[in-house]
Amino acid sequence: MTTTPVRQEYEVQLEPLRSVPLERQLPLAQRLWQHGWLRKAVILVVIAALWEAAARYQGNDLLLPSFLQTSAALWDGLISGELPAKVGVSLVILLKGYVLGIVLAFGLTSLAVSTQLGRDLLGTLTSMFNPLPAIALLPLALLWFGLGDNSLIFVLVHSVLWALALNTYAGFLGVSETLRMAGRNYGLKGLRLVLHILVPAALPSILSGLKIGWAFAWRTLIAAELVFGASSGKGGLGWYIFQNRNELYTDKVFAGLAVVILIGLLVEGLVFNTLERLTVRRWGMQR
Repeated sequence: MTTTPVRQEYEVQLEPLRSVPLERQLPLAQRLWQHGWLRKAVILVVIAALWEAAARYQGNDLLLPSFLQTSAALWDGLISGELPAKVGVSLVILLKGYVLGIVLAFGLTSLAVSTQLGRDLLGTLTSMFNPLPAIALLPLALLWFGLGDNSLIFVLVHSVLWALALNTYAGFLGVSETLRMAGRNYGLKGLRLVLHILVPAALPSILSGLKIGWAFAWRTLIAAELVFGASSGKGGLGWYIFQNRNELYTDKVFAGLAVVILIGLLVEGLVFNTLERLTVRRWGMQR
């Protein structure tokens, strides 16, 4: 019987490859272009330049004020405090309707994943009311709730509820049976199963529903305030746009529309992108 000789251990000291040049650093312009905020800023600058060129070519401030004129009107509105006050009124109403819509959507979808009656109820209600434009309910809201914030909150809840409920329920249906069984093995059922298993697993769909609901609610509020403000003599940002349109201050109308766009960009960039970065992207659920 032969034995395999033991190989003596030894260490080889590797020399650095000095003959191979190190990889060159990317140019500064290419490194800056990797930042998403810079690319978006370039797009906005191009849009502003095209806007200014089109306004100067047309030469009619009443139809299309230039970007510089709109910026001046926006600055005057901010300095005078008129625009911040209108924005504050709109955002307070928006948050009330948005939060109430989220609570109702969560309750409806929780009932849908728990019972057959809840599934039938969610399917029937979404088929009935989701195609119905929220602004079409404003006359009924004014009749039922009168000239007040409750009318606007009612149409905002309608605009948020169904989109968020459908996305949340679709996310719940996409949760694997393995995760559901793991939750049941830990004794989770009903609302506890929804909170600890379904919500984290369906978070990408829930965030998509929240973004869609926010967009629907924001544009519904501005449209509703155009009517509501004209009826009551007061209102938020939509009423600001409507009032200046009647007085033919087109630059202020564009300034109000610019505020609507800026708020949408800020909410998208600061709120929803931050939530996605801290949750679904960090957990590897979304690229």
